[in-house]
Amino acid sequence: MEENEMSVRRRRSIFDLLREYVEEIETLTDEMVERLMEKPSWDVRSQSLEPLCDVYVSRDKVIVTADLPKADPKSIRISPIRDDLIEITADIRVKINFEDLGVSHRRGEFTCFCCRVPLPVPVEVSGAKARFVRGILEITFPRKKGYEIKVE
Repeated sequence: MEENEMSVRRRRSIFDLLREYVEEIETLTDEMVERLMEKPSWDVRSQSLEPLCDVYVSRDKVIVTADLPKADPKSIRISPIRDDLIEITADIRVKINFEDLGVSHRRGEFTCFCCRVPLPVPVEVSGAKARFVRGILEITFPRKKGYEIKVE
């Protein structure tokens, strides 16, 4: 009986264990490299910050929100690049330094917001509406109407 149990309960090889550890380390390393390769949310040369943005898609519209604290409402520009890409820019009323953001190992100041927001579906740019309330820009686009294929 003992011999039978031993043959069923085979121990894993040390090489199998090492292979699993190496694969796990490679996966973690790949994830860390991806995080490091993400672009920063600022550009010191153009003195611009990239605002936090969110895109919500419903059946008939696309809503883009951008967090633009301390932005001058009169300077906000929304430029359609394509049917599926917009650019948002705005001047900041008060210059923001790295220290204001809690970053002490860098120097520089920012005077504007700038970002390009990809839209997951084509939109009707001409029907867009935008409003700016308490530092939040909300842009509503109607979705482009396609055509319906009738099923026989």
